[in-house]
Amino acid sequence: MREPGEERRRRILAAVDGRGQARVTDLAAELDVSIVTVRRDVEQLAVDGKLARGHGVVRSLHAPPPLRPKDNAVALVIPERHAYLDEAVNGARAALEAAGMRAVLHIAPRVAGAERPIAERIVADGVRGLLIAPRWRTLADEEADYRWLAGLDVPVVLMERQPRPGSVLHETDSACTDHWYGMHMAVDHLVGLGHRRLVLAARDDSPTARTLRSAFVEICAARPEIEDWAITLSAPDACADPTVPDISPPVVELIRSVAATAAIMHSDVDALMLCQQLEAAGIRVPANCSVVAYDDVVAPMGSTALTAVAPPKAEVGRAAAELLLARLADRGRPRRVAVLPELKIRASTVSV
Repeated sequence: MREPGEERRRRILAAVDGRGQARVTDLAAELDVSIVTVRRDVEQLAVDGKLARGHGVVRSLHAPPPLRPKDNAVALVIPERHAYLDEAVNGARAALEAAGMRAVLHIAPRVAGAERPIAERIVADGVRGLLIAPRWRTLADEEADYRWLAGLDVPVVLMERQPRPGSVLHETDSACTDHWYGMHMAVDHLVGLGHRRLVLAARDDSPTARTLRSAFVEICAARPEIEDWAITLSAPDACADPTVPDISPPVVELIRSVAATAAIMHSDVDALMLCQQLEAAGIRVPANCSVVAYDDVVAPMGSTALTAVAPPKAEVGRAAAELLLARLADRGRPRRVAVLPELKIRASTVSV
């Protein structure tokens, strides 16, 4: 289905603002539209006073001024519309500012490879270090970023991301939630309440999502008390590759087919929507089906407050900032820090 022009222009503007400038040909390739279409969109955005046109190049009117080394600045790069990382950013900022550093936030638009030009530009402008959480929707996206990240001329710390062991980024500092342990707590809580048939409805478009899915399989296979378990997508847009036909059954349908008495949902919003769908299908939460959310951003706000795994978002941000400060001071070897999440037990889980 063709993307609406308004949404396409919004993405163009986000990409240009994030990078400072972009070539029309590059934008056309990223958006998978013709150069003529991008030129028309750029012309409209220029008429609206939102960007500046050049010969084959589009420039932002809102790009931050170049950084100077004396600014003592550290850059943070996170994906667009990623509320989960907001608390991590605040944790990192507090730690950096306490150390006398200036924290500068850059938002990577939702186009493939958006982080690289942003990172390379701000490094060239004089930033002293980089905290980054690449979107990495697929494993291929992740692998494609390893070499250029390793080649940056400033200290880099991955925030809420851990590279593949043995990769060129293996010795890069990183701070991340221990998501395996988060899934362990969710499953252990449900098993302790007597649940023996479980469903995981998870996303499949981020490193966190992939970790949760593999952890669920490993943990359930190792628990002899669990009689049956299954995995499906938590939402229609949860798959990393929209060109792959969705053959995953809807969550409610899977719960019925497995005769599951409990479901774990990634993320909170999808968990809240599942509760509505279950109620509409005559399956009461938690009387007929207990629900555990993963994220704990809005989990307490449901009509039935959701039990949730709460990643230590601010702590991860602080840990990432401390790793970067240590690297700038040339202290010690690179480290991987895994911070344990906690389980917030609320009204959506009961014994069976």
